[in-house]
Amino acid sequence: MVISVSQSAAAAKVEIPAAPRTRSRNAALDHARTFLTLVVVLHHSVIPYTYFGHTDPKSFLGFDGIVLATDSFFMAMFFFLSGLFVWPGLAHKAPHVFFRDRLVRLGLPFAIAALTIIPLAYYAIELRANPQATFAAFWWKTVTVGPWPSGPVWFLWVLLLFDLSASVAFQISPTLLDPLNRLSLRGYDKPVNFFYALVAVTAVVYIPLRVYYGPNNWFEFGPFSVQTNRLLLYAAYFYFGAGIGAANFERGVLGAEGQLSQRGMGPWIVAMIVPYALLWVLITIKREVLGNPPTQPDWYETAYGLFFVMFSAATMFAILAYFLNQRRSEFSVLDRMQADAYGIFLVHYPVVLWIQYWLFDINVPAIVKATVAFVGTTIISWGITWALRQIPGARSVL
Repeated sequence: MVISVSQSAAAAKVEIPAAPRTRSRNAALDHARTFLTLVVVLHHSVIPYTYFGHTDPKSFLGFDGIVLATDSFFMAMFFFLSGLFVWPGLAHKAPHVFFRDRLVRLGLPFAIAALTIIPLAYYAIELRANPQATFAAFWWKTVTVGPWPSGPVWFLWVLLLFDLSASVAFQISPTLLDPLNRLSLRGYDKPVNFFYALVAVTAVVYIPLRVYYGPNNWFEFGPFSVQTNRLLLYAAYFYFGAGIGAANFERGVLGAEGQLSQRGMGPWIVAMIVPYALLWVLITIKREVLGNPPTQPDWYETAYGLFFVMFSAATMFAILAYFLNQRRSEFSVLDRMQADAYGIFLVHYPVVLWIQYWLFDINVPAIVKATVAFVGTTIISWGITWALRQIPGARSVL
């Protein structure tokens, strides 16, 4: 159960490609992706202390609210941000060069993490169930017999798959994403139009898969795993981002002087709260009226899927609106962490699981444990990343 929850939440799980050198860095997007990295760490820091399904003696109901919120948007948003600079990258590089660079940036870290970081992380869980297990025996069983969970690094191979599909699509037609780019241009003055389109498309690709597969089904083949019902959802976010970045970025929905930036996050707060509250209504119905059955009626999964995609899109718009609106402000911590955000994502998972392992038998409130896990994981992961980036050649990967 712990492995399933951790995989589903991983989210985070997260490499967001920086802007190509041909254009200046976008501070707002840098702040947004670094902020999301911290959200990933927070998400994993509180999971054991949730009230429903907790894996630690201590729990806090408020953490359920955090997990529900973060799991409902942050991975989709990471794919969106990852797609923003794909089309310009393809325009400036030959397809084989583009994909070679993505293999180095995504494929290599995935392979290394799957063989080292992830087994080390899950060994902490194994020791809780089997204190006599050695790491060598656990590692061998993981890579030969399984299960071989990928934790949050599943994001890397899926993003690599999307990058490959984008490379093929670009060769078919460099103007393939023009309709999405025109939608982005209209979103400059009316971002709600882009929001509606995103909600409509993601509802179409997500809800049927949720009804068919259920909420927790994962495709798994060795370390290659992904939540089955979300694969097309993530693809939609990736390509919506690619459509924005295909051309006319500053005159599109994310333009510095556009309405999304000018009005800030205020209008999107209500758009977040309503579906989020409705998700809790459905959860309450499932537990108190339906008796919390393992399989939900189709009407339930359809309604949940609709509120899910509404909340996901609204939360992303709220975060982007905030950072676009505050683009000239100083975010000293986010600025300092920006270069190390990818590395923090890659190495944080064993750090947080081992901190939680050591905290397991300590009799302190769940809030204290989660705070120690979050702060400790952030600082240690940041330090490890800084050290790794001093290795010659590591900066080209991390």
